[in-house]
Amino acid sequence: MEEEFDTALEEREVEARFQELLEACRQIKELTPDEESQIVRAFSIARNAHAGTRRKSGELYIFHPLAVALIAVKEIGLGPIAVICALLHDVVEDTEITLDELRSVFGDRVATIVDGVTKIEDVIELHQGDSKQAENYRKILLSMCKDAYVIFLKLCDRLHNMRTLGSMKDTKKIAISSETQYLYIPLAHRLGLYSIKTELEELVMRYTDPERYEEISKLVNRSAGTEDLLHDCLIIPIRRMLDSHGYRYRIKTRVKSVYSCWKKMEHKGVSFDEIYDLYAMRIILDVDEAHEKEECFKVYALISSQFPPNPSRFRDWITTPKKNGYESLQTTVMTPIGRWVEIQIRSERMHTIAEKGMAAHFLYKEAHPELVDVNNPVEEWLRQIRVTLENTDKSAIDLVEEFKENLYTREIYLFTPKGQTVKLPSHSTVLDFAFAIHTDLGLHCIGAKVNAKVVAPAYVLQSGEQVQILTSRRTVPEPEWFDHVRTQRAKESLKDWFREQKKERRDEGEQRLQALFRALHVDYNARQVARLRQHFRYHSDLDLFYDAAVSKVGLHEVELALGLVKPQPRLVFLDAYKKLFDEDSGGQAADTNGAAYNVQSFLLDKDYERFTIVPATCCSPVQGDQVIGIAEDDKIVVHRTSCRVAMNHLANHENNVVRAKWREGEQVSFLTGVTLTAIDHKGLLQELTHVISQEMDINMRAVTLESSEGVVHGIIMLYINNLDSLNQLIATLGSIEGVNQVRRI
Repeated sequence: MEEEFDTALEEREVEARFQELLEACRQIKELTPDEESQIVRAFSIARNAHAGTRRKSGELYIFHPLAVALIAVKEIGLGPIAVICALLHDVVEDTEITLDELRSVFGDRVATIVDGVTKIEDVIELHQGDSKQAENYRKILLSMCKDAYVIFLKLCDRLHNMRTLGSMKDTKKIAISSETQYLYIPLAHRLGLYSIKTELEELVMRYTDPERYEEISKLVNRSAGTEDLLHDCLIIPIRRMLDSHGYRYRIKTRVKSVYSCWKKMEHKGVSFDEIYDLYAMRIILDVDEAHEKEECFKVYALISSQFPPNPSRFRDWITTPKKNGYESLQTTVMTPIGRWVEIQIRSERMHTIAEKGMAAHFLYKEAHPELVDVNNPVEEWLRQIRVTLENTDKSAIDLVEEFKENLYTREIYLFTPKGQTVKLPSHSTVLDFAFAIHTDLGLHCIGAKVNAKVVAPAYVLQSGEQVQILTSRRTVPEPEWFDHVRTQRAKESLKDWFREQKKERRDEGEQRLQALFRALHVDYNARQVARLRQHFRYHSDLDLFYDAAVSKVGLHEVELALGLVKPQPRLVFLDAYKKLFDEDSGGQAADTNGAAYNVQSFLLDKDYERFTIVPATCCSPVQGDQVIGIAEDDKIVVHRTSCRVAMNHLANHENNVVRAKWREGEQVSFLTGVTLTAIDHKGLLQELTHVISQEMDINMRAVTLESSEGVVHGIIMLYINNLDSLNQLIATLGSIEGVNQVRRI
């Protein structure tokens, strides 16, 4: 039965929301008659174009562009151009209106931005293993380089889509959340849009790991009473102090988000009660720009004189701002109630940049077009992105991956022998420094003098060091050099060098391959070369010929690839479980001694019931976990919905997602593991094994315990029937005297 809607009420609501949008625009800036007229025209076109169309939730589609426009204005501070583009951002993709029609009405810039946020409908030629999603990412990022409003609007669009994701199917929720985690959250971080980043993180966790989200959310809410105590013992004394010194200021407070709490608990291995920066406050000073730095330090000195600071937690982002322009002093102080609280001290100008991120730079630039800032770090960053993404020799997935690598990167500051400053990402090596100075230095680098001490090319540099590169013309790059470089420039220089080497040895490699075919009495032709390339998963014939030239592809390899001989069976050793559960491996291979996964264990989409079911070794799902399947060749790999490997895959290959859930009543054992930390004492191992084997009747596969300075770190691999049993085991082990922490791998 079709749902009935009160269309008259809906139309009144549409008009009310548009008036709200106009009022929000007027608060940002005084609209000229032409600007207001263009906004009204854009709204009218969008309203007519989307007439009769509804979203999955049932609401009129026009509510979506209106919401995106309002986010752009209220949460980023963008003006009329962004509002016009937000209202029109889906008309080209979803209606009959063309870009040329928009260009004729609103001009080139609006058409360019709308085109930038419009998805690619058909990609005729994709690189092998690529996806339409990856090509869309590449298009968005390239469009962003031309006009940053593209990515600001994509973030607004994604934020509203995530806010309204509840009406979608579960598989769609996971796929969209995966895209958000993969690209949009890192972008929001890099652009300095921290409030948007935080909300996206919260929403992703809510849909991919709802049980954990709910659990931590209750813990955060339970601590609400502490805020009142902190107000009395911290905020009131600070207010008195600032008032007595005549400061104009405002104070804002926040409690750490659910996702941030989870991240700290997972990565730092602490319990919720051990999160010392759960609470934070910002002191925003109303001071003139000429004196803001010294005033921030004066306030820091006042606070430190009354509340003991943690020296290891002091950060000066005023003297050296972050790459996205963020400026602030950050300190963590001990309060009279025994709680650590993070305090950020900044001026109103710094706060605007901290809240609006790079958008603040662009808004200032548009307001003052007469000013030319040749050293603008934002513009430099966009230029670097453009150079990376315009490389046509790489797949879209590879390009986006390389782009993402640098989004979270911190910087270090180094010096040449002549005292010039060189900025590099943290963990950069001597090789990175050499390539940053000149490609030729990098290609012939044999080491460096760092603070007058000779070090190897792989040496990881620290901020403040002075570096003199040492070279030899006889030295040329080796493939291992890729393991010792961090920067994109170094990687690209090495790839260019090896690409030229491959071209030089192409003919030699092909001749050697032809000789191998003759020795096997097999015809050499393009089809056979393609078989070899696919077997060894080479991206191009050039890679295959090069490996043939350097004897990596020989007679035996060709025989295997052409099916002339059968491969020998491989042995699987029990101690391989460590590699299976390595967080960075992302492995997909099933453990031969693991769970008895089969189609009877799951309810799958009918199209996939004939497929083999394989547990993902990266996240080791057990019965009771929320799971999702990923189709790979002739098998379905089952992941937990919160698995980062699965989310990254789905972000680029949404079509591979398969709905999966546990079949009730199935009794299957699943190989999983727990890590633990405990105070070392006699009989600890016996207590652990007694609880596992005797009290809970659980079979163990392997136990590894290492003691150092009185603290034991252990890994226990065992067979579990379901999630309830695993949680009960973790709670029981955690209750043993001396056991500090037990976590699932």
